Amino acid sequence: MSAHRGLTLTSSVVGAVIVALDGTVLTVAQPTLGRDLHASVAEVQWTSTGYLIAVASLLVFAGNIGDRYGHQRVFAVGMLGFGAASAGIGMAAGIGWVIGLRVVQGVFGALLQPATLGMLRAAYPPDRLGMPIALRTSAIGVAAAAGPLVGGALVTPFGWRSVFFLNVVPALAMGGLALAVRGPERTPPSGRRLDLPGVCLLAAALACLVHTLVGIPDGGWTTVSTLGLLAAAVAGTVFVHHERRTPSPLLPTDVLGSAPVGAALGILVAASASMLGTLFVSSYFLQDVLGLTPLETALRALPGPVMMVLAAPASAVLMRRYGPRRTSACAMTLLALGVLVLSRLGEGSGALSIGTGFLLLGAGFGTVMVTATAVVVRQVSAGAAGVAGGLQQTAMNVGPTLGVAAATTLLTYTRVDLAPTLTVLAALAAAGALPALALPGRSGSRTGAPEESVTAS
Repeated sequence: MSAHRGLTLTSSVVGAVIVALDGTVLTVAQPTLGRDLHASVAEVQWTSTGYLIAVASLLVFAGNIGDRYGHQRVFAVGMLGFGAASAGIGMAAGIGWVIGLRVVQGVFGALLQPATLGMLRAAYPPDRLGMPIALRTSAIGVAAAAGPLVGGALVTPFGWRSVFFLNVVPALAMGGLALAVRGPERTPPSGRRLDLPGVCLLAAALACLVHTLVGIPDGGWTTVSTLGLLAAAVAGTVFVHHERRTPSPLLPTDVLGSAPVGAALGILVAASASMLGTLFVSSYFLQDVLGLTPLETALRALPGPVMMVLAAPASAVLMRRYGPRRTSACAMTLLALGVLVLSRLGEGSGALSIGTGFLLLGAGFGTVMVTATAVVVRQVSAGAAGVAGGLQQTAMNVGPTLGVAAATTLLTYTRVDLAPTLTVLAALAAAGALPALALPGRSGSRTGAPEESVTAS
């Protein structure tokens, strides 16, 4: 069992790091990619947009597949496909191929991401999930901090294709290992059909939402944006109505009707929206107002990811001692304070005040990531862990796009003054502390979710 848990934890960490690193290094490579392939700005943007839409719309479905057929198998397929798609992008002859293969990569990314959490839930008892999730979060923080540096180090001498080849060997190696090591067999649930109408409705709602939010920073708030959000709302409403009536719902009852799960997902959306919106605004301020280079900006912001890495394992200890409710509320308060500190920056601000703001951001965000994720995964049965992981990953994809879209919209009204925008984002983080009241307290009671440890993956 210990060897299986070690492999599960390694697979979860490596899978999460590969996905996180892929996204961060791409941002550095996109300008060079566009020049090399003679692509327009819109075409280059679709290398990110196409991937994001594919991932966000399929995460819950992929988690459901893992619950039915085993997370280790789905993880292996996701990793192998992700690695193969990365190799294909690195050899692509034109921007059309890059965009198409990025969508394919997003499909496989959707398969492996919920599996990284589903495997942990299947391998560890609920009361021991905190530290594995914390290690996974710390690794993501390291990848996020290292991504721009790694991307810059690769793109300058070797070109944009090198950032995609970076993923190939570890992805194929981990995927092959996951296939080679046999875990306990998992029998698909008898009498339960795959909820294809629910899959299509949820995918349509999320695709409309993400596509609309991604387009707002460049195109602004338009009639098309309004229609996109309306379509997402209609599809989402029909989806919820369908789930409550169908005998084999995509979202099991202990997920759809769980107040702690809903609260934790709301916290993750609020935290990631506030965090990424603040990073977007702060980067604009540091470079365009203070005149810092991208490298200098990254160094000034470095206390954030460093603190995120340190806060993740500490939050597992705090959660065990004080419970998810208090830990999440305090984390969201720290996040709001960090945003407020950055909102007070001016042209004479030095490295200390900037670093303090980012330090608070990292401490709050790293803590809430571990705490809210642990609640989402622990509050459901092991048989629904993949769906729960898919919802968690969906929140972490929707939140950042929402935060950047909100920040962009606010900036169009406030012009040069960034304080009002960051104040709104701080209020969003503070409001995210309210759902923490619905989380379990110190006792860690689990509102009806069974306490069994299921080792099948």
